[in-house]
Amino acid sequence: MGEETYKPGDKLTSAPTFIVDPIDGTTNFVHGYPYVSISLGFAIDQIPTVGVVYNPFTRSLYSGIKGSGSFLTDATHDHVRLPLNPDPEPLDGLDKCLVAVEWGSDRSGNDYEVKVATFRKLCASKADGGAMVHSLRSLGSAALNLCAVAAGNLDVYWEAGCWAWDVCAGWVILKEAGGEIVDANRGNWTPGVDERRYLAVRKGEGQRGLIEEFWGNVQGTLEVGVE
Repeated sequence: MGEETYKPGDKLTSAPTFIVDPIDGTTNFVHGYPYVSISLGFAIDQIPTVGVVYNPFTRSLYSGIKGSGSFLTDATHDHVRLPLNPDPEPLDGLDKCLVAVEWGSDRSGNDYEVKVATFRKLCASKADGGAMVHSLRSLGSAALNLCAVAAGNLDVYWEAGCWAWDVCAGWVILKEAGGEIVDANRGNWTPGVDERRYLAVRKGEGQRGLIEEFWGNVQGTLEVGVE
């Protein structure tokens, strides 16, 4: 299953399946911005099981196998286990978090309005009822965003509208690094890899509380992936 071969109506089955995006971060690639990756995932029974994400510009290689951990190899790390800090800081609240979000290519309708309102809520000062996150980042590659959360470079990644081939590989890498991935909409703790709505949180004490805090700042219900 991949972006180039997908046809509307295609469904992920329980059969062992490679889920591939040869260029995740196409807009970045077109502009020469080096946050681009090749994302190769493998799912069994619709569960992400093997993941490899490679940024050819920085020569950063992330890999993970379900039950066997995840690792980074780059200019300064030689197959180092993730997260980079094996004893990460507790997740004490969104006001201490660096959060990745993406605008997406569909910028109209309900989901766009939910995103904009949620971005505003996350950034606003606590005096104005906001979460006052450290900052938001829109970097342009779902796979690399998930890897950055796995590594501990980002604390949270919230997304709606991307596809299984954008997240399957990064999903394995994140989970094997002790991170968690749930639905971008509140309440669903066990989303499917092909449901197109994701909230990823790095490893750390207080993970569940931070997820619930984030859900409390989502301004509406995202409809993408809802049938």
